[in-house]
Amino acid sequence: MSVEINGVYQGELHCQATHQPSGRTLDTDAPTDNGGRGESFSPTDLVATALGTCVLTILGLVAKRHEIDLSGAKVHVTKEMITEPVRRIGKLTTIVTLPENLELDAAMQERLEAAARHCPVHQSLHPDIDAPIKFC
Repeated sequence: MSVEINGVYQGELHCQATHQPSGRTLDTDAPTDNGGRGESFSPTDLVATALGTCVLTILGLVAKRHEIDLSGAKVHVTKEMITEPVRRIGKLTTIVTLPENLELDAAMQERLEAAARHCPVHQSLHPDIDAPIKFC
């Protein structure tokens, strides 16, 4: 399956991307530490966003198969940039918080944690990016 995303450079380090299947758009801006105004997600922020939402989506899929309601599950991703040897994402720390009232046996907890680590975005990250996923 393929999905097309079209982007337009709007000047002053701003871009607009359009998701072709839905027609929805999102804007990006370069971060302040790289010459932008930080008025929107940066492209690397979108990588962190993709990771976090992919983890939640995969958890939702597994939970749905097992008739578990994960509504209210949260993710927090901290993106750390590095500059050597080149400017790139160095670390993406992901913390998943499951709903407080959710009771899982050890096997299901393990299944969810394994699923999170196998989300397509996590699997697509370069191995030089440190990308731990923690549950609390």
